[in-house]
Amino acid sequence: MKVGVILNPVAGGGWLRDQWPQLLAELRSHFAEIEVRETQAAGDAERLALDLVISGCGLVIAAGGDGTASEVADGLLLARREGMGNVELALLPCGTGSDFARGLGLPRDVAGLPGYIAQAGRRKIDVGRISFVDDHGALSSRHFINIASLGLSGVTVRAVNADRRKGRVSARALFYWRTVSSFLRYRFQTVRVTLDDGEPVEARVALVAVANGRFFGAGMMVAPDAEMDDGWFDVVIVRAAAKPGLIRDLTRLYGGRHRDHPAVTMLRARKVLVEPVGSAMVNGALLDIDGESPGRIPATFEVLPRALTLRC
Repeated sequence: MKVGVILNPVAGGGWLRDQWPQLLAELRSHFAEIEVRETQAAGDAERLALDLVISGCGLVIAAGGDGTASEVADGLLLARREGMGNVELALLPCGTGSDFARGLGLPRDVAGLPGYIAQAGRRKIDVGRISFVDDHGALSSRHFINIASLGLSGVTVRAVNADRRKGRVSARALFYWRTVSSFLRYRFQTVRVTLDDGEPVEARVALVAVANGRFFGAGMMVAPDAEMDDGWFDVVIVRAAAKPGLIRDLTRLYGGRHRDHPAVTMLRARKVLVEPVGSAMVNGALLDIDGESPGRIPATFEVLPRALTLRC
C-alpha cells in the first residue's frame, strides 16, 4: 500500500521538525512506499490530502496537531464524496492539545507510533459537518472529527494559537491560562439552539460544544459520555453564571465532573443549529472547530455516521 504523510513542521513548537528524520526512518521500516507533503499555511492539509488520494495513497498519516488531523480528514472526506475511494487516516499527534488522539486512546510515545500504525486495526467513526460564516462574512463549510464549539472556546483558541509561548510551555497550562484570561474579558452571548426538529431554546451562554469526541482544550473532558461511533453528537451547553464561580469550576472539566453543575445542560442530537439572537455583531459567537477558529455563528452541525476509517 502506498502511504502518504502530511507533515506540519511547526507542530509542537517545532518538536516535530526536529524529530522528523527519525520518525520518517521508522515509517520507512514499516511501509515500502511513502510520499511526504509539508504544509506551509492553514488550509494546506486539506488540499494535500486530496493530492495524495489522487496519487494513489490508500493510507494518509496526519503528522501534527488536531487542526492538521481535521484538515486531512476533510480532504479525505471530500475525495470520498467525489468517488475517489475510502482512504484511511492515521495520526502522528504532536500538536498543542492533541485532544482527538487522547479521545482515541492512542499511545503517547510518538516515536513508537509508526510501528503501532503498521499493526493497528481499522475503526469507522462518525464525522461532523459544519456550515458557518467565515471571518470575511462568506458562507463556508467543512468537516470536523472531534469537537466544534462556540463562545468562550472560540476566543480562547484564537488566543492560544497566537501565543508565542505555544510549544514552549505545557499545553494544559497554556490552555487553562488562556481560558481564564479570556473568560475575565468575555461577554456572555445570547443564542438560539435548535436540536433536530425540537423547539428552539434561547439562552445566554458561555459555551456550546457539539461533541463527537470527549476532550478539547488540552485535556478538558467537556463531553464525558461522547462516543465517536454512535451516530450522535453530545451537546454541552454552559449557561451564563457568576464568573468567579465558573472560573473556579473550570477545573471540573478535566475530570468530566461537571455533569451536575447547575449551569451545565447535556443533550444529544444528530443536527444542531445555533443562531445569534438579535444583533449578529453582538451575539455572533466565535467558533472553535477542532482547535482552529475560522469564523462564527450562525452555524449548522450535522453528524455523518461512520464516515471516516481510522487506523488506530
